[in-house]
Amino acid sequence: MTEKLLQLTLLSVSTLFLVSCQASEETGPPKRPNILFIMSDDHAYQAISAYSDELIKTPNIDRLADEGMLFTNASVTNSICAPSRATILTGKHTHINGKIDNMMPFDTTQITFPQLFQQAGYQTAMYGKLHFGNNPRGVDDFMILPGQGSYINPKFITPRGDTTITGYVTDIITDLTINWLDKKRDQEKPFLMMYLHKAPHRAWWPSPEKFKEFSQKTFPEPKTLFDDYSGRGTAAREAEMTIADEMLLSYDNKVLPEAISELAMEDDPRNERYFEGSEYPRINEAQSKLYQPILDSIADSFKEQWPTMSDEEKRSWKYQRYMQDYLGCISSVDDNVGRVLDYLDKSGLAENTIVVYTSDQGFYLGEHGWFDKRFIYDESFKTPLLIRWPNEIKAGTTNDEMVQNLDFAQTFLEAAQIAVPNDMQGESLVPLLTGNTDSWTREAVYYHYYEYPGPHSVKRHYGIVTEEYKLAHFYHDVDEWELYDRQQDPQEMNSVYNDPAYAQVADSLHQELKKLREKYKDSPELDKKYIELYNK
Repeated sequence: MTEKLLQLTLLSVSTLFLVSCQASEETGPPKRPNILFIMSDDHAYQAISAYSDELIKTPNIDRLADEGMLFTNASVTNSICAPSRATILTGKHTHINGKIDNMMPFDTTQITFPQLFQQAGYQTAMYGKLHFGNNPRGVDDFMILPGQGSYINPKFITPRGDTTITGYVTDIITDLTINWLDKKRDQEKPFLMMYLHKAPHRAWWPSPEKFKEFSQKTFPEPKTLFDDYSGRGTAAREAEMTIADEMLLSYDNKVLPEAISELAMEDDPRNERYFEGSEYPRINEAQSKLYQPILDSIADSFKEQWPTMSDEEKRSWKYQRYMQDYLGCISSVDDNVGRVLDYLDKSGLAENTIVVYTSDQGFYLGEHGWFDKRFIYDESFKTPLLIRWPNEIKAGTTNDEMVQNLDFAQTFLEAAQIAVPNDMQGESLVPLLTGNTDSWTREAVYYHYYEYPGPHSVKRHYGIVTEEYKLAHFYHDVDEWELYDRQQDPQEMNSVYNDPAYAQVADSLHQELKKLREKYKDSPELDKKYIELYNK
């Protein structure tokens, strides 16, 4: 063989080897995506401009809708913080994982999806608010707030002990998250990062700059701010979460207690105690120079206006103070989500990272005169859900299917090519995300709320929700049914359960609700069991 022929032969072999390697890489398993799960606490979908821009602009969160998918009918299985988080982690209803309310213990034998990610070779981390348990399972690194945590100079629980960090909690959680992504993670492994905000949970303390900015703003009132609940049952009338009566002037609205004393008003005994035990004492001298002038201006406005206001005007005043603080907190969340998304772009991680933004449930922003959550009614039951997955989700897509936080675990596991345990109760959203909608068959979701008697006095109830209707059964100390036509009455002002025109609808929904209760292994016997446990 001549030297030239030998060179050509070697070149051909080398070329075939390279082509073979490339083909092998192309036909091998796809690279597993990173997952960045972003969750805020009590972030109402009404306060995201991708859903509605009446209250606030959230350009950074909106990026996920512009570059991914926005779900219009995402909901929770139980609208209260810790149970919602337990459902997300386990992919099971709260009557299965044990965390039916904020007080009942979580069943620690339950497998959480971070554990499965960790076992499958993902590096896992959790930064921010978990809200139950001080030692999250399945995470390689964590810095979590104890309980509800603090907005100002928060303490964190870490594997290395507790630490307090000076600053504003939303900024701090973001700093920690970006630092982990940039400096602490193993770059040879895919990651699951749970980036969990405290904001905008009650009592809604904005950062000093947002406090100053938003305290000067005025917001439109919801059409149902003065709802008298005449179209609903006992549960709505007896709930204790009205802005007029249950929202506290100092603790919630930031009126200094001495301003209330100067007016010689009869005040709720919780008010000053809660205020003095919350964020106010945590403010250091430097922070006080920023916060105190705004607090003083609120006190001056209160003393000047309150004595001559009608009851309606007082409700409106409290609503504006509520929105100023709540939306100021949201604005910081949006800014910081933008910081993380920018980091993903600059680092090159964005291309192979699924980014999810959601909340642990919805929240009332004055609708029906309320704040808080708990009810199966839309503002509480529905939750924001925006997902970006480059090369898989078509940018700018809107999805109207009935999906739940029950589905998150299965979705993440399937996307990461990890086997899904048979006892999880949700459905993977991957078909919806990737456009394979023909395989999606769910037409209704199940809801069950348990924490009664308890804070805000929302009665126990369960129900079924479809795109068209909502049927709910309130029980324990009442036995009442409510039915809402979601298309004709989107604000859910009037139950039509006793309307003869809806008799067939009610009958059909009763049958479907029974099937859902059986499917998810819920029952009257379990209802009784949890009432007895609660009473102990």
